[in-house]
Amino acid sequence: MASSSSSLSRRIWVRVVFFVEVWLIFFNVGCLDGVNGANTVSVGTISKVEDAVNFHIYYGQTFKVIKNALDGKSYLLVQLLGLLGSLKGITSDSVASQCVLKLYESGEIKMLNKSEPKQLSQFGAHFVTHFDQPQACNFASFVPFGEDTPLQRAEWIKFVGAFANLETTANQAYSAVKENYLCLAKVAASKKSFKPTVSWIGYYEGVWSFTKETYKLKYTEDAGGENVDKSINKMTYNVSNPEDLDELHAILCVSATLKPIQSLSVRTVDVLIDETFTTDPGSYTLSSFLQNIVIEDHSCFAFLSNQSIWRYDKRLYNSTLDWFNGAVSQPQLVLADLMEALFPTGNYTTTYFRNLAKEEGVISIGPNMCDWDTSTAVQPAIVACG
Repeated sequence: MASSSSSLSRRIWVRVVFFVEVWLIFFNVGCLDGVNGANTVSVGTISKVEDAVNFHIYYGQTFKVIKNALDGKSYLLVQLLGLLGSLKGITSDSVASQCVLKLYESGEIKMLNKSEPKQLSQFGAHFVTHFDQPQACNFASFVPFGEDTPLQRAEWIKFVGAFANLETTANQAYSAVKENYLCLAKVAASKKSFKPTVSWIGYYEGVWSFTKETYKLKYTEDAGGENVDKSINKMTYNVSNPEDLDELHAILCVSATLKPIQSLSVRTVDVLIDETFTTDPGSYTLSSFLQNIVIEDHSCFAFLSNQSIWRYDKRLYNSTLDWFNGAVSQPQLVLADLMEALFPTGNYTTTYFRNLAKEEGVISIGPNMCDWDTSTAVQPAIVACG
């Protein structure tokens, strides 16, 4: 794979930017019950949901209904508005997007108090990433995180596109991402000689836990690796418990999976992804990891000898990771990162992952890094495949 363009890898598809706590946008949207259907226009291009399972879009001749399966709500769009994807307000500055930060800094995006309903009522659509609290009629739950695979999560661009009447842009963007992702996965699947064992693991209050998130395990498989999780009996290990610590070290040192038959030996964890949360990712180093996992003898840990310990906090704003923003919308870049981690070439620059074992630092996102016209749609970053 050739190195992806650093500017492209940081771009956002459409003017409705993804994956922050709350976005407030001028649309006309009504709850399904009690909407006056007289104010309608003809429906143009439609979006067909191909992979995602938690939202659906239904079209009539003069209306469209967006159904969110997670909160059970439906939204009837009765006035379709061309290119009004204008972001007007946010209720949190936890944003890992340089162009949103630029618009906020210039005053084009306002900071609003989400506890004041009057401020929120002026907006036609209020996108939130939770659905466990009472919501007004103009609230729309935007929850790609409820999906199980990377592509399902990325397809939520169509959910936003339907609100903004940007189906054509959303369809084109998702098709490009999906095609590139599947091409990369096909290349990874062709590497039959060796499947590196990968462990996603995080530390919190003295306990190491293996991931249960299916989309991460799917990333491993699509990148040509094998998840260590299939060979272990429990998911959490307390480092203050000597028996737990010994078991954890045994799993990371030697898994139950055999290497290719010609070697007749057992395999260690080849690639470790450290998901440990920290409020200061820039200060989290290899020493931090080793201290948390209490490793003294490095000899039997392949991920140490291979220098393959990764974190997905490479791009951030303060402590807000782009992993929860851009990485959701562009899974092909995540897959390319993991393929480089599993099968190093040395000529590909990762976007979201940094190699802790090689003391790679973080990239701090700022408004000055916004290098494109925020009023136009930008194509997804496509990684060379083949």
